[in-house]
Amino acid sequence: MNYLLDVHTHTIASGHAYNSMMEMAKAGFEKGLQLLGITEHAPMMPGSCSNIYFHNLKVVPRTLCGIEVMLGAELNILDYDGHVDLDLHSLRQLDIKIASLHSHCIRPGTKKENTSAVLGAIRNPMVDIIGHPDDGMFPLEYEPIVEAAKETDTLLEVNNNSLNPMGARKNTRGNLVAMLELCKEYQQPVVMNSDAHVFMDVGRRDFSEKLLAEINFPEELIVNRSVAVFKEYLQRKYTTV
Repeated sequence: MNYLLDVHTHTIASGHAYNSMMEMAKAGFEKGLQLLGITEHAPMMPGSCSNIYFHNLKVVPRTLCGIEVMLGAELNILDYDGHVDLDLHSLRQLDIKIASLHSHCIRPGTKKENTSAVLGAIRNPMVDIIGHPDDGMFPLEYEPIVEAAKETDTLLEVNNNSLNPMGARKNTRGNLVAMLELCKEYQQPVVMNSDAHVFMDVGRRDFSEKLLAEINFPEELIVNRSVAVFKEYLQRKYTTV
């Protein structure tokens, strides 16, 4: 399968990534992607950009170095109710919104508390994707998360960085297998993303693609196969807000 998009990447604006928008876009084009999402960490992540950065994204062209780009944020889930760190006015200006648990922004809680946090983010109609729902630092109950994602047309992420042996997240493979088996049962789509913080990782899917093949995950549930299919999921969310 030729996967055509990677919509979770970061630039120097996030504070702990190492390339510019142009460098990331060029890398995406050279790897044959049709769509690149640049999703900077939202303001509560230490070292990241402030609200005004996201408000001003309207000035950036949506084609760079020959590739279509979507510009947005990786939001930080801040509490066990699922609140995030950009307001509705800011969120409306973004092309794509990922919500993730990060230990810099929320204390890891019990499985029930962490699950409540993710469910709150899923029920936010402005959230398109739940980022790296696999970190054993934040144990989750996956069935209610998959059910809620199905009900709200929210995509769940298969994050290549999470599966990298050099990564810091815990028990990611086992957690992803548990989530993906439920996604198969509920026919819940997923999106494969690199979570690239450096240009050579743009479009990278070696670890995630191997895992999906091992568990015979259905191609029709992987939205990366089509830019149009991916945008359809976003549109369903946008038309209800």
